[in-house]
Amino acid sequence: MIDGMRERTIALVTGANKGIGYEIAAGLGALGWRIGVGARDQHRRDTAVEKLRAAGTDAFGVPLDVTDDESATAAAELIARHAGGLDVLVNNAAITGGMPQTPTTVEPATVRAVVETNVIGVIRVTNAVLPMLRDSAAPRIVNMSSSVGSLALQTTPGIDMGPVPAAYLASKTFLNALTIQYAKELSGTDILINSACPGFTATDLNGFQGVRTPQQGAAIAIHLATLPDDGPTGGFFDDAGSVPW
Repeated sequence: MIDGMRERTIALVTGANKGIGYEIAAGLGALGWRIGVGARDQHRRDTAVEKLRAAGTDAFGVPLDVTDDESATAAAELIARHAGGLDVLVNNAAITGGMPQTPTTVEPATVRAVVETNVIGVIRVTNAVLPMLRDSAAPRIVNMSSSVGSLALQTTPGIDMGPVPAAYLASKTFLNALTIQYAKELSGTDILINSACPGFTATDLNGFQGVRTPQQGAAIAIHLATLPDDGPTGGFFDDAGSVPW
């Protein structure tokens, strides 16, 4: 500690054991940050930590099931003990709920499971670590969303957003609304919170059908995690700039 401030920026990335989450962890780690690798699966988490460390990142594993209250609380306690605080949270963990997923055929249980992870999980983890973020000199929160959650794009004639994954799409719209509400409540603090769209990225979430690499998909999250103090908050962004709500 130097004058009450940590020598390194500490970040937690949820769902960081693979795909975009892993690349976000790697990108932030390359900046010299210390990275908490949040993931449920111990083997995948340990493997990711080992790989990150081999590449020079100061990474540590954080057992975390975003659908479980006790797990989120334990994760926050582990970070406090292991790292002494937290500066940046990237809420990346998400599920699709499987396909096909049309509004007329989707099971309510599927919608419930998707929202539990993609929305309530964000609330659960954010609120668990919020006391540490409030104590940070430059706190940032990045919520990994998607342009499929944009009501403006979904209703613009001539724009084809592809198949209608009802539960997943609605969860990202819900997440965007949540980002706005957090930004309103946290206005007047140093915390900047924004939604990020990684683009159509090839991951196991979409059967590797995307056209962008996970590293490309991670770029916007890394940008928003490193915003200057006068950066935006309560916004929705991709690599090209603002995404319409």
